[in-house]
Amino acid sequence: MTYPDDIDIFVEKLNKKQDGSVYVIQEELFMTDGKYEGILSHDNITNSSIKVYTGPQLTGEEITNFVVSVSSSAPWRKFIKIFAGAEKVYVTYETPGDTVEAEDINKLQESMTATQTEIEYYKTAGIIDGGHFI
Repeated sequence: MTYPDDIDIFVEKLNKKQDGSVYVIQEELFMTDGKYEGILSHDNITNSSIKVYTGPQLTGEEITNFVVSVSSSAPWRKFIKIFAGAEKVYVTYETPGDTVEAEDINKLQESMTATQTEIEYYKTAGIIDGGHFI
Protein backbone atom coordinates (compact mmCIF):
# COMPACT_ATOMS: atom_id res chain seq x y z
CA MET A 1 0.00 0.00 0.00
CA THR A 2 1.03 3.56 -0.46
CA TYR A 3 0.28 6.84 1.25
CA PRO A 4 -2.16 7.69 2.81
CA ASP A 5 -2.76 4.07 3.87
CA ASP A 6 0.92 3.56 4.72
CA ILE A 7 3.99 5.76 4.88
CA ASP A 8 6.05 5.41 1.71
CA ILE A 9 9.58 4.13 2.31
CA PHE A 10 12.42 4.71 -0.15
CA VAL A 11 15.80 3.00 -0.05
CA GLU A 12 18.67 5.47 -0.41
CA LYS A 13 20.39 5.00 -3.77
CA LEU A 14 24.12 4.37 -3.96
CA ASN A 15 26.28 6.36 -6.39
CA LYS A 16 28.82 4.44 -8.42
CA LYS A 17 32.20 4.70 -6.72
CA GLN A 18 34.73 6.55 -8.86
CA ASP A 19 37.64 4.39 -7.71
CA GLY A 20 35.95 1.19 -8.94
CA SER A 21 35.48 -0.27 -5.47
CA VAL A 22 32.21 -1.76 -4.25
CA TYR A 23 29.74 -1.29 -1.44
CA VAL A 24 29.16 -4.23 0.88
CA ILE A 25 25.47 -4.32 1.80
CA GLN A 26 23.63 -6.34 4.42
CA GLU A 27 19.84 -6.64 4.35
CA GLU A 28 17.72 -8.09 7.14
CA LEU A 29 14.83 -10.03 5.58
CA PHE A 30 11.89 -11.50 7.48
CA MET A 31 10.73 -14.96 6.50
CA THR A 32 7.07 -15.95 6.12
CA ASP A 33 6.21 -19.64 6.41
CA GLY A 34 9.83 -20.60 5.80
CA LYS A 35 10.37 -18.47 2.72
CA TYR A 36 11.19 -14.98 1.50
CA GLU A 37 10.59 -13.70 -2.03
CA GLY A 38 11.45 -10.21 -3.21
CA ILE A 39 13.75 -7.81 -4.99
CA LEU A 40 16.97 -6.91 -3.18
CA SER A 41 17.25 -3.23 -2.26
CA HIS A 42 20.21 -2.37 -4.47
CA ASP A 43 21.15 -2.94 -8.10
CA ASN A 44 24.04 -4.37 -10.12
CA ILE A 45 24.79 -7.02 -7.50
CA THR A 46 27.62 -9.42 -8.15
CA ASN A 47 25.87 -12.82 -7.98
CA SER A 48 28.92 -14.62 -6.60
CA SER A 49 29.02 -12.20 -3.64
CA ILE A 50 25.53 -13.10 -2.36
CA LYS A 51 25.63 -14.85 1.02
CA VAL A 52 22.69 -15.64 3.31
CA TYR A 53 23.07 -16.28 7.06
CA THR A 54 20.73 -16.52 10.05
CA GLY A 55 22.83 -13.98 11.96
CA PRO A 56 24.20 -10.54 11.11
CA GLN A 57 27.73 -9.99 9.78
CA LEU A 58 28.00 -13.51 8.30
CA THR A 59 27.23 -15.23 11.61
CA GLY A 60 24.84 -18.01 12.51
CA GLU A 61 23.98 -20.76 10.10
CA GLU A 62 24.77 -20.24 6.42
CA ILE A 63 21.69 -20.68 4.22
CA THR A 64 22.47 -22.14 0.82
CA ASN A 65 18.87 -22.85 -0.21
CA PHE A 66 18.17 -19.71 -2.24
CA VAL A 67 17.63 -18.78 -5.88
CA VAL A 68 18.53 -15.50 -7.59
CA SER A 69 16.82 -14.52 -10.80
CA VAL A 70 17.05 -11.56 -13.17
CA SER A 71 14.34 -9.92 -15.26
CA SER A 72 15.19 -9.38 -18.91
CA SER A 73 13.52 -5.95 -18.74
CA ALA A 74 15.62 -4.83 -15.74
CA PRO A 75 18.81 -6.92 -15.64
CA TRP A 76 20.38 -4.67 -12.97
CA ARG A 77 17.78 -5.88 -10.40
CA LYS A 78 18.03 -9.16 -8.52
CA PHE A 79 15.02 -11.12 -7.31
CA ILE A 80 15.78 -13.56 -4.51
CA LYS A 81 13.82 -16.50 -3.18
CA ILE A 82 15.13 -17.91 0.13
CA PHE A 83 14.00 -21.04 1.94
CA ALA A 84 14.93 -21.43 5.61
CA GLY A 85 13.45 -22.36 8.96
CA ALA A 86 14.54 -19.06 10.53
CA GLU A 87 12.44 -16.06 11.53
CA LYS A 88 14.77 -13.73 9.66
CA VAL A 89 17.90 -13.95 7.56
CA TYR A 90 20.67 -11.57 6.59
CA VAL A 91 21.67 -11.25 2.95
CA THR A 92 25.10 -9.77 2.28
CA TYR A 93 26.25 -8.77 -1.19
CA GLU A 94 28.51 -6.42 -3.16
CA THR A 95 27.39 -3.74 -5.59
CA PRO A 96 29.25 -1.00 -7.46
CA GLY A 97 26.17 1.24 -7.06
CA ASP A 98 22.57 1.59 -8.16
CA THR A 99 20.90 2.27 -11.47
CA VAL A 100 18.37 5.08 -11.18
CA GLU A 101 15.51 4.47 -13.56
CA ALA A 102 12.25 6.16 -14.50
CA GLU A 103 10.34 3.86 -12.13
CA ASP A 104 12.30 5.27 -9.17
CA ILE A 105 11.38 8.84 -10.14
CA ASN A 106 7.76 7.86 -10.84
CA LYS A 107 7.42 6.37 -7.34
CA LEU A 108 8.70 9.61 -5.81
CA GLN A 109 6.30 11.67 -7.92
CA GLU A 110 3.35 9.45 -6.98
CA SER A 111 4.23 9.71 -3.30
CA MET A 112 4.52 13.48 -3.42
CA THR A 113 1.26 13.84 -5.35
CA ALA A 114 -0.57 11.59 -2.87
CA THR A 115 0.73 13.68 0.03
CA GLN A 116 -0.25 16.95 -1.64
CA THR A 117 -3.70 15.58 -2.50
CA GLU A 118 -4.24 14.57 1.12
CA ILE A 119 -3.14 17.99 2.42
CA GLU A 120 -5.44 19.74 -0.05
CA TYR A 121 -8.33 17.54 1.12
CA TYR A 122 -7.75 18.58 4.73
CA LYS A 123 -7.43 22.25 3.77
CA THR A 124 -10.65 22.14 1.71
CA ALA A 125 -12.51 20.34 4.50
CA GLY A 126 -11.44 23.05 6.94
CA ILE A 127 -9.48 20.65 9.12
CA ILE A 128 -6.25 22.63 8.69
CA ASP A 129 -5.90 26.25 7.71
CA GLY A 130 -2.60 26.04 5.83
CA GLY A 131 -0.36 25.61 8.84
CA HIS A 132 -2.37 24.98 11.96
CA PHE A 133 -4.26 21.81 12.76
CA ILE A 134 -7.73 22.44 14.22
